[in-house]
Amino acid sequence: MNQRAMQTEARQATAGTIRLTTAQALVRYLAALRTVSGEPLFGGVFAIFGHGNVAGIGEALYQHREELPTWRAHNEQAMAHSAIAYAKANFRRRLMAVTTSIGPGATNLVTAAALAHVNRLPVLLLPGDIFVSRAPDPVLQQVEDLQDGGLSANDALKPVSRYFDRIVHPAQLLSALPRAIRVLTDAALCGPVTLALPQDVQAMAYDYPAAFFEPRAVSFHAPAPVAQEIEQAAAALRESHEPLIVSGGGVLYGDATDALRTFAERHGIPVAETQAGKSALAWDHPLNTGGIGVTGSSSANELANAADCVLAVGTRLQDFTTGSNTLFAQARLIGINANAFDALKQDGIAVESDARLALDALSAALGDWRAAPQWTTRAHHLADDWRTTVASVTGTPHEGLLPREADVIGAVQRSDPQSAANDIVVCAAGTLPADLQKLWRTSTPGGYHVEYGYSCMGYEIAGGLGVKLAKPDREVIVIVGDGSYLMMNSELATSVMLGAKLIVVLLDNRGYGCINRLQQACGGAPFNNLIDDCRQGPQGAPAIDFAMHARALGATAEHVANIGELEAAMQRARAADRSYLISIDTDPARPTEEGGWWWEVAVPEVSEREAVRNARAGYERALTARSTSTSQ
Repeated sequence: MNQRAMQTEARQATAGTIRLTTAQALVRYLAALRTVSGEPLFGGVFAIFGHGNVAGIGEALYQHREELPTWRAHNEQAMAHSAIAYAKANFRRRLMAVTTSIGPGATNLVTAAALAHVNRLPVLLLPGDIFVSRAPDPVLQQVEDLQDGGLSANDALKPVSRYFDRIVHPAQLLSALPRAIRVLTDAALCGPVTLALPQDVQAMAYDYPAAFFEPRAVSFHAPAPVAQEIEQAAAALRESHEPLIVSGGGVLYGDATDALRTFAERHGIPVAETQAGKSALAWDHPLNTGGIGVTGSSSANELANAADCVLAVGTRLQDFTTGSNTLFAQARLIGINANAFDALKQDGIAVESDARLALDALSAALGDWRAAPQWTTRAHHLADDWRTTVASVTGTPHEGLLPREADVIGAVQRSDPQSAANDIVVCAAGTLPADLQKLWRTSTPGGYHVEYGYSCMGYEIAGGLGVKLAKPDREVIVIVGDGSYLMMNSELATSVMLGAKLIVVLLDNRGYGCINRLQQACGGAPFNNLIDDCRQGPQGAPAIDFAMHARALGATAEHVANIGELEAAMQRARAADRSYLISIDTDPARPTEEGGWWWEVAVPEVSEREAVRNARAGYERALTARSTSTSQ
């Protein structure tokens, strides 16, 4: 800042105001925010500049580049994934912002915003917008609505934002920013926030109150339980003999892992984990029965199907958790959730509360009550049996066969048992999350980072980058299929540029193996999923060298021929000083058969193919069984 600017700011400070552009004020406000422990609330801003943000937000970020780092990425959707993963890895206590230009930069955020919305994860989106003045209307990249002149491409973000505002005057920040921060740090409201920034307004100056930019600590808000709701939940549990806890992501985000363990041990209640809740309880805890639902363990699902009461803590109860509402339909449901919308799922007893506070209060209300001893003993035996199954499934692979996902997972965790306890695995979409929920072993909260609420292919490497920025001292292992890698891989180059080392284990099954199996399970013919089943030109499908591609992005990489070579390569990757990709060919047709549950996928009612008709008959039998179970 030059001498003249310093003198001007000093005079304004004496008068109680500071003259700043809208962009400067926004960035200065974000840079001043702190967590209750004193860290910056925002770990930085991912930015891809264009004509809609480079002059305004870009100049402001440069001015505050030391206290609010700017990270350059290669794809807008991917950098938003990285920002979301950063917040998830920090259990929503630290955040990131993302800024883009107007047009394609802004619309590239829609998928990532939907992912954050579904997973209840905070991210601040700052897309550029069209001129409020309309003087250069239509501006480059402007999407013109023929019915409403006030719409822009950014309006596509409204359905996938928990809070949306378009800043059409500099003074608007005085109300919009506190509202945005409250949504981002409120357990019940948490999700993506969009502040659309017209490029002419970004550059407008205004005399802001100096107090608006004073450093302040932001507390993460979550509601305390209501006594009446706790007593209703306690009464339901006291009447039960065979209860089950379903642990969701809210246990991790609510800092409730110790409370969960204490509650389960005191009352003898087994615990099953959702995808988002996995790692809240150590994998080898006697009461941890494994993942629940469609991608869950046989132990958790057997207990869920027999339980007379289910205590769902911090989960939105999506269909993979409930087995399309067949898995624990016979049980009385208690929902503990900071968001009443989620607590009320399946007409359960709702406890609208922070998970930790609710578990503590519920335990106090229960006193010395415990589940039936034979139920707890049964859970211990089933959990032990499942751990034995995991060890067997991830053990020595079958000779003469291409490896499957379970073989790769076992090799990764065997490659360095001491380091593996501190690893963070990152994945999303396809068969891998199913096998990881069943088979990945972690004792550290947050050691399992799988995006399965939106099941978004392409999240993996970008998400891994965000996790590494959040946890730079942990080994971040991204396990990804060739299909997801080809969808979005550019942030591998960003990880090299930032020195944020990832280990990427790429399973090449030559297509979309998971959907290929689902297609055939529904009676369909193999079609348009595996590369061999796709329409091809005269040269055929390319033989893709993924290791060479990763090296072209700046990473170290190698292809391995078998599981033994993978274990050795993992040791080299752990010792490497930069991102390291290992590719291995895998079998697209051999899933892990152990565990699992029915999932409703509608099968055509009429078809010329016998396989489809047979699949439809099976589907109708399952619907009848569900109708019978839910009516009992």
